[in-house]
Amino acid sequence: MILRSGIDTIEISRLDEVNPAIRKRFIQRVYTAREIAQTQERTEALTGLFAAKEAVSKALGTGIGRVHWQDIEIIHLPTGQPVVKLHGQAKTVADQLGLTTWSVSISHDRDKVVAMAVAIDG
Repeated sequence: MILRSGIDTIEISRLDEVNPAIRKRFIQRVYTAREIAQTQERTEALTGLFAAKEAVSKALGTGIGRVHWQDIEIIHLPTGQPVVKLHGQAKTVADQLGLTTWSVSISHDRDKVVAMAVAIDG
């Protein structure tokens, strides 16, 4: 059995402190169209997805770089549960590692968000 995990935390205010023009480009580069639509560009939701993407990249053992931001997609089910969808290089790495089952959890505090991702084979 293969078990991999990753965790990340970020201050929510970091995204609000970015120049609006830079923020717009950042959102377009980091998030998929579906993620942008689901979050409606709300800062707390975006930072939660950002931390989750980082956590997934750590579980893959790549970090962001070899795997691109939009290769990792975090979608919320109607119940609110976040789920991981991998594309491109992230999917290739996960397949090579045999990681087929993912779980991700995102939690917000007053000024921070934390996310954890766990993946197993089979």
